[in-house]
Amino acid sequence: MIKKAAVGLGALVGLFLIIVATRPAEYRVVRSVVVNAPAAVISGHIEDFHRWNAWSPWAKLDPKQKETFGGPPAGKDATYHWSGDDKVGEGSMKIAAVKPGERIDIALEFIRPFPSSSKVDFVLVPQGAGTQVSWGMDGTNNFLGKAFGLFVNMDKMLGADFEKGLAQLKAAAEAEAAHASAQAAKAAEPAATP
Repeated sequence: MIKKAAVGLGALVGLFLIIVATRPAEYRVVRSVVVNAPAAVISGHIEDFHRWNAWSPWAKLDPKQKETFGGPPAGKDATYHWSGDDKVGEGSMKIAAVKPGERIDIALEFIRPFPSSSKVDFVLVPQGAGTQVSWGMDGTNNFLGKAFGLFVNMDKMLGADFEKGLAQLKAAAEAEAAHASAQAAKAAEPAATP
C-alpha cells in the first residue's frame, strides 16, 4: 500500500514538473489609458523617479521603505532603488532609453522576494487632443516563476496594478496640464487699464 502511494505521489510530482517545464517562459503585461495632456507633461512624470510617488501603485504600500536615487535627476541613466517590507520587496530601476515624447524604456531588477529582471516600457501616442499611454512589462520566468504562474495569473495581478498606476498618472498629468493652461491663459489676458 505504501509503495503504491509512493509511486502515485511520484507520478503526480513528475506530471507537475512536466507541466511547469512546458509552460512559456516569456511573458508580457500591458495596459493603456488616454490622458488629456501633452506627451511632454506625461513623460516628465515617468522619466523622473522622484515623481513616481504621486502615481505609482506601489508607492504607498510601505511608507517606511527606503529609497535612493542616482544618476541624473531624470531621463536616461536615472536610477531608483527601493527596499521595504514584504509587500514591496527590494529592487531597482534604471532608465535605459528615452525617445522624447514617444517612449521610455526601463530596466527593472527585483532582488526580493524573488530575483528577476524585466524590461518596462511606456509608449506615448497622440490620441485626439490627448495622449495614449501604454505601460508594458516583458520578462522571462524561471522554473519557480512558471510554477507560480500555474496558480496566479500574472497578467491579471500586474495588470490591475498597471491600471491603478495609469489612472493615478492620468490624474497627476491632467492636473499639471490644466494648471499650465490656466497659467498661460492668465498671462495672455490684457492688462487692466485704469
